[in-house]
Amino acid sequence: MDTSESSTEPQTPDPVAADPPRRGWRRWAMDTRPLRIPAYRRLWSSTIVTAVGSQLTAVAVPKQIYDITGSSAWVGAASLAGLLPLIVFALWGGAVADSMDRRKLLLITNSGIAVTSLLFWLQAFAGLGSVVALMVLLAVQQAFWGLNAPARNASIARLVPEGQLPAANALGSTVMQTGQVVGPLLAGALIPVIGLPELYLIDAVALCVTVWAVYKLPTLPPRAGSTTRRAGVREIAEGFRYISMHKVLLLSFLADIIAMVFGMPRALFPQLAAQTFGSYGEGLALGLLFAAIPIGAVLGGLFSGTFSRARRHGWMVIGAVVAWGAAITGFGLSGNLWLAAAFLALAGVADMVSMVFRGAILLSAATDEMRGRMQGVFTVVVAGGPRLADVLHGTAGSALGPRTAVAGGGLLVVAVMLSLAAAVPALRRYRI
Repeated sequence: MDTSESSTEPQTPDPVAADPPRRGWRRWAMDTRPLRIPAYRRLWSSTIVTAVGSQLTAVAVPKQIYDITGSSAWVGAASLAGLLPLIVFALWGGAVADSMDRRKLLLITNSGIAVTSLLFWLQAFAGLGSVVALMVLLAVQQAFWGLNAPARNASIARLVPEGQLPAANALGSTVMQTGQVVGPLLAGALIPVIGLPELYLIDAVALCVTVWAVYKLPTLPPRAGSTTRRAGVREIAEGFRYISMHKVLLLSFLADIIAMVFGMPRALFPQLAAQTFGSYGEGLALGLLFAAIPIGAVLGGLFSGTFSRARRHGWMVIGAVVAWGAAITGFGLSGNLWLAAAFLALAGVADMVSMVFRGAILLSAATDEMRGRMQGVFTVVVAGGPRLADVLHGTAGSALGPRTAVAGGGLLVVAVMLSLAAAVPALRRYRI
């Protein structure tokens, strides 16, 4: 590992490091070795349940708000209502995750999310019909999620050896992306059959499974010898100073910001579906455009077997972001719906590679006492980047036309990422 950027913290021993190399098609298939570790298997299994369940609520909330108001503006306002608590509590949650037993924090926050889902069900079952109540519940839920995500992600490095971090990240990311495909489809099928309130109830029950799985994890207190700390503004500021002092961490965040802000064109999907691909059927085009990236990400995860053998994690991130930009450019230039969807799927594969190796860098290059705060910043970047992209692409699409805005954004991703990699060598040099 690059000694200028890496942690000297002792790593979890690899119980299966002596496995013979996989040959033939198996070398490409997903590396499932982390699932042999019982603690990680419990954490990952809980993700399977919540990945789908959380998407049921993600569909139910905007659907209920639209049913009450008949206004898409209110739907957008609700999304923003959840963003600020997510940002604030993710940053604070990272500091909390570095100051207490992460298992205990996961138990508290998962229980809070479950109670919030139950309250969603109660208000829908009672026919309350209050947009304000929905927005308050959404803000509370996102605050709990902001506290939960840093602790959950930071715990992975305590459960699996360093050499298996890419495989563990691929397993988790694949499940989450699968939930983004299956969850909305399942919600659309269930609403006419069982009704909207029951979607919330299903999510609440699923979260009980998650709480039980977390309860069965080993304790994850701060490492012996770590400085006892509180979780305040000073500790959050220390996290940002730590990032500024470790260029590879800073560059990993910048890589995602470049890819998402300049190259995430989802705000233009409705306009493209109506104007460019309207001849295929607007509904079909819109659904395909939204589904293509997560489908590509799932496929990338299923064929991620080579990830564990990669050592130059920095180059993997650079290559993935450049590939994302090139695929988005191809999407913007495509006038055929199926070709456009294929380019978006390729972008999804590149996004999966980027997520896996950026996550591995954050877990391996940071010390354990800083991992929670690194994951808090990571959560904010992942949540905020696409929303900034919505504003940028919406504005550019109105001024230049949607296809020009998309293609131009993709080219900008390629140019900026290559320029950054050339100017600052820390990411290029990083390896394990």
